[in-house]
Amino acid sequence: MAVFKTSKAKENILKRVRAALQDESVRKPFPELDNIPPANVYAHMEQASPEENFAYEFSKSGGNFVYCSDEDDFSVQLRELALAKQWKEIVCAPANIFTFLVHKQLNFVRDLNLWNTQADACITECEAAVARTGSLLFSSKQPFGRTAPIYFPVHIIVVYPHNIVDDVDIALKLMQNKYGVHNMPSMINLNTGPSRTADIEKTLVTGVHGPKEVYCFFINQ
Repeated sequence: MAVFKTSKAKENILKRVRAALQDESVRKPFPELDNIPPANVYAHMEQASPEENFAYEFSKSGGNFVYCSDEDDFSVQLRELALAKQWKEIVCAPANIFTFLVHKQLNFVRDLNLWNTQADACITECEAAVARTGSLLFSSKQPFGRTAPIYFPVHIIVVYPHNIVDDVDIALKLMQNKYGVHNMPSMINLNTGPSRTADIEKTLVTGVHGPKEVYCFFINQ
């Protein structure tokens, strides 16, 4: 069996690492935060309902919020949006929503197929909607959870009142209650508004790493 010798310079670095690990850990810069209830760490939110806070923050981040009184209203407003945008095909990940929209004779809605590169938009649900930041939580345990929220040029999310929570920590607890602490999804994604980047010459560009437009259809039912 071959034996590889460690260089003197590398051994010196490793000695310093071992010594640092044996030393007492660095004191936290703000130890008093451990004694503050988590809810008091965040900035104060406006005295409004979680739904109103989410709608405001989601719109502020560049999303398009659409209020629907019920599922029938959702189908009507989705049809009007598709006509206004001249969308030819919308794919739908959740089977229950797809069945409902087909029943409502929205003939441009298709079952999700990742080989369909011509679709104009994709409909998904979410694990939770965070009122404080207007963010949406997705996971790999949702139908096509790894690809549906980012693969198509427009992302449409269907949100119900029970999906909306105040903060991210509550959203994660919601998922732990749903899947179990030891059975959490292998991927959890927190999306805030449409995809955007300023990596190239500090110029803001949308739709580079994901959807260029994001719509939230809130069904108050």
